[in-house]
Amino acid sequence: MADVIKKATRESYGETLRELAEEYENLVVLDADLAEATKTNIFKKAYPERFFDCGIAEANMMGVAAGLASCGKIPFASTFAMFAAGRAFEIVRNSIGYPHLNVKIGATHAGISVGEDGATHQCNEDIALMRTIPGMTIINPCDDIEARQAVRCAVEFEGPVYMRFGRLAVPVINNSDYKFELGKGVTMRDGKDVTIVATGLMVNEALQASEILGKEGISARVVNIHTIKPLDKELICRCAKETGVIVTAEEHSVIGGLGSAIAEAVTECCPVPVVKIGVNDVFGHSGPAVDLLKQFGLSAENIVSKTKEAVKLK
Repeated sequence: MADVIKKATRESYGETLRELAEEYENLVVLDADLAEATKTNIFKKAYPERFFDCGIAEANMMGVAAGLASCGKIPFASTFAMFAAGRAFEIVRNSIGYPHLNVKIGATHAGISVGEDGATHQCNEDIALMRTIPGMTIINPCDDIEARQAVRCAVEFEGPVYMRFGRLAVPVINNSDYKFELGKGVTMRDGKDVTIVATGLMVNEALQASEILGKEGISARVVNIHTIKPLDKELICRCAKETGVIVTAEEHSVIGGLGSAIAEAVTECCPVPVVKIGVNDVFGHSGPAVDLLKQFGLSAENIVSKTKEAVKLK
């Protein structure tokens, strides 16, 4: 059996920016003194004249990005999710979202898997915050292949985009022929008893859970929602009608994230039970990333347990 390839999506982000720079002369990258961590240093080494380190001043960086976008540049403003969505929220809302400027936000180190950096840096609220900004597109890729295509899609798309990347190396689960489509969910595995809708690193956990459930006689469909806004409501509603119950899995708070978006959509089109797996309205804490994911229930084992309970709700 071949070894599983693992790669952090933040690395995919940095490498793809460098590649895209050859095609898009107006592409520029901004960072907030974290280029080594966000991997924008890869772009910086190749195109130093198109890289701007704004220092530890994330709100100012978003303002600079807005100004560059208004002058025809395609700025990628990069920092940790906690600072991109949290510290700079007002500027993102008023200076980027309100005028609907063509700014791309590369938010790395999202979720509990930041690990040892602890609660202050484990951003489990960013999707909820960005969902409230009218016209903001939100992308949360699950692996290297999807992340690379998502960044390319972002540069081709006109309008503000929030991209969520992780610190932890995750398995590459998509094939080389995979095609990313903005706003379109992907059915990773079919099933008739329940639908597990996952995003980001939880897609791999959902696939593992589906295998375990299959051995126990439960046919679990797995859907990857890489674009949380705009949401593929057509796919979600079809899954609700065909399987009768949905379980959501995300490395984010159960409040305001993927689970909330799915519940809102299902309530409108086909009311069925929606069981949400995520961070349960608590702060994280420091620790090894893999251990924290298990502790907070972001694992295949917990998806299996919650899915068994969910099926009984039908």
